[in-house]
Order: sequence, then C-alpha cells, then structure tokens
Amino acid sequence: MRFLHTSDWHLGRSFHRVSLLGAQEAFLDHLVTTAREHDVDAVLVAGDVYDRAVPPLAAVQLFDDVLHRLADAGVPTVMISGNHDSARRLGVASGLIARAGIHLRTDPAGCATPVVLRDGHGDVAFYGLPYLEPALVRDEFRTATAGHEAVLGAAMERVRADLAERAPGTRSVVLAHAFVAGGEPSDSERDITVGGVAAVPSGLFDGVDYSALGHLHGCQTVNERVRYSGSPLAYSFSETHHRKTMWLVELGPSGEIAAERLDCPVPRPLARIEGRLEDLLEDPALARHEGAWVEATLTDPVRPAEPMARLAERFPHTLSLVFAPERAGDDEAASYAERLRDRDDHQIAEDFVTHVRGGSGPDDRERAVLRGAFDDVRVDTAVREVAG
Repeated sequence: MRFLHTSDWHLGRSFHRVSLLGAQEAFLDHLVTTAREHDVDAVLVAGDVYDRAVPPLAAVQLFDDVLHRLADAGVPTVMISGNHDSARRLGVASGLIARAGIHLRTDPAGCATPVVLRDGHGDVAFYGLPYLEPALVRDEFRTATAGHEAVLGAAMERVRADLAERAPGTRSVVLAHAFVAGGEPSDSERDITVGGVAAVPSGLFDGVDYSALGHLHGCQTVNERVRYSGSPLAYSFSETHHRKTMWLVELGPSGEIAAERLDCPVPRPLARIEGRLEDLLEDPALARHEGAWVEATLTDPVRPAEPMARLAERFPHTLSLVFAPERAGDDEAASYAERLRDRDDHQIAEDFVTHVRGGSGPDDRERAVLRGAFDDVRVDTAVREVAG
C-alpha cells in the first residue's frame, strides 16, 4: 500500500505578518497532484490542520476545497486534530464526511477504531490518535499520572489490543501528534511541555508497522518506522535550513517500509544574515539572498540610522531585524534577546526569581509551584479552546 504522510499545515498562519494563504493553496494543489501522479491509496495528515482553534474563513475555505478535491479523486484521507486545532470544530460532521472517504479522528475515545483499507495483500488498519492533552484525557484513559507518556501509552495499549483481535497479517499505521524523544524542534511549534517533560519515548509506538507523526516542523526519521513529515512550509526563521517535504511511504505485504521524501513548493527561500549594516549592504556574497525573506542580525556597536529602510533597498523582503552589538568577551551587558535565547518560559521565570533575589534562585518547592502555574495556564488555554 502506498500513502502520503504529511502534517502541520497550519492553515491561516502568516509569516512575520506576511499572509501565507497563497503558498498554502499552492501546497494543497501540489498535494492533490502528487496523490494522483503517484496513485496513492491514502493521504495521512498528522494534526495541526489549522493554526488556531478558530481559523479565519479563508483558511476554512482552503480546507473545504482540498477535501472536495481528494474525495473527487477517490483518495481516502485520514487526519487527526493537533494541539493547534479545536478538536470539536474540526470533527464537526465527521460521520457524514467519512462517507466521502475523508476520515477525521478528533475524539480520543475513538483512538482504537481504525480506518481499514485493503490492498492486494490484505487489510491495513489506520489508527488516528488526536493530540492528547493530558489534563483533559486523563479520565478517559484512567492513567495514574497526567503526563504525555502516560496518556499516549494508554492510547497505544488500546490500539495494540484492537490489532490483536484482527485477522493475522493485518498491517497497521498510527497517526499521532506528539513530541517524541529524538526529534529536533524548531521555534515555531507551540510548547506542549507538561510538568517539565515534553518528549515521549519512541518505544510507545512499538508493535505497529508505521507511525506517522506530526507536531515537529522538520522532516525527520526517529527510526525506520517512526517518522515526522514536518510542516509543508517554513513558519519561522529557525527553519531556514529545512527541506520541506512529504513522505511517500510504501507498506509491503509483511510490513516492510520504503519511504521517499517528495519536495513541497517553496514560495520564497529564507535567509539569515549577520554582520555590520554596511558590510551586509556591500558584501557581494549575499547577492543570492536578495530575493529571499530575510532575517538580519546587526552587530554594529551603535545602532545605525534607519536600518530597516536601508536593508530593504538591497533585500526588499526583509521581515525581521535583530540587534546583537559586538561586545568584548567579558561584557555582561548582553541584549535582552541574547539573554533569552534558547530558554523556555519556565527557565526565564526562574532567572527572574534569581535576579530579584540578588542571586538566590528558587528552591525545589518553588520550582514546582512555577511549573504548576505554567501548566495550569496551558491547560486553561486548551480547555477554553475546546469549550469554544
């Protein structure tokens, strides 16, 4: 059986205030064309169809259009909700839509009810595990702890139990939206850390032939049977060096895996450039970036006059400007951005406590209080999105 594995469309998202709707439409055109050209048996979408719980109408129209086109092409499609989606909204009319071959899996209670497709070698069961917010699904899975590993592990136990009841030789595919250990994140994914732990072990997916993952925006292979497709478009400058692709997966008669990366359309390349303003404006080696979306980091000791306007004369698509003045090695007056780089919200809060106390950081009890507060805010946001 041959299928396309994609994820993290984030329909409705912009890039530094530049609309990506046209680029997203071009990707969806490419998706439908690729599905036809490669005569795939299914298309898989591993979550984050939309960029937010209440997407703009233009994004909903894109989604509606691609579903019609896939259904008209006779290509079964299996998709799950991600942490950016409102599962309830995405799942509206899922029973009716399934009659057209579009299978939306947004209810955690249905994770062990697969979409079963057949090829010349028998059944393939596709299990859709929507994003499992631990605090919201703990009761459903009756887990002792409210963590990603616990709820995802419980969901996979249900999957394996269902698979064990099926005919011998039934092959299996799982769609999931999670941060799996070994994956490489970027700046554009929303944090899903619970209790200070974000990643789950890849061993949770043992026992199935292929796990189609979503959430991380870089295409990557955790192991032969566990892969991220990544997002089809770049959504932050941290993805400058990403090659945006989909996986074309061949599932053999005994569960053998052959996977090929198929490139997605690139609306405009990304470039990160760094140096003093005059050097950036004159360096001939940077000519290749003049048509790119640019993030420029200026290292001038003193902020130059009208830097964005001057950069735009050579790099008209400059979208981000960062100041990182050159300093002596022992200069502690680092910029605010430099001090926050590569630090998550919890670490920043701990740094603040240390600062206001004159060097004394939080103890273990206080760290737990801080972590609990961040978890409560994240869960409250998720609850409000579900209720909305």
